[in-house]
Amino acid sequence: MAGDYVILVENDRIYPIIHKELSTRLTKDQMELLHFVNNFDFYCSSGSYHPPAIEEYFNKTVQPYVENKISFLSWAHVDWATLEEPLHIIEEFERTVDKAVNLLSFPFICAYKGERMPDYLKTILPETHPYVLQDDDIIVCEQYLASSLK
Repeated sequence: MAGDYVILVENDRIYPIIHKELSTRLTKDQMELLHFVNNFDFYCSSGSYHPPAIEEYFNKTVQPYVENKISFLSWAHVDWATLEEPLHIIEEFERTVDKAVNLLSFPFICAYKGERMPDYLKTILPETHPYVLQDDDIIVCEQYLASSLK
């Protein structure tokens, strides 16, 4: 993905650490391709985890890239501990994002801390993501493939 823009949806406590590390590994020009989005703003722009508001924020974020045919990928970190909404809402959003990713054809990497994620959502991941990286292994999600064939 060299030369692509990266939309990094991360919390403002971790981002400075990531930025510092990346700045030791990437050139100044490569660092300029990094676009930071605060994950609390991204996921809770309406005051709570509300999928239509998140989808709107997401669309606004990627719109300039799509309109200008600029290649990009996205890395998103969800802080599950901050979410108090019903879990089915999160599942609904994951399915909506999956449709957008397939429609716009861009890599979208979601980062989850397994021990903080509710069990219910652990079963949803393989249905809404084609691959899961777990303990340094990339797993092809058969559930995702089966649901995409329907």
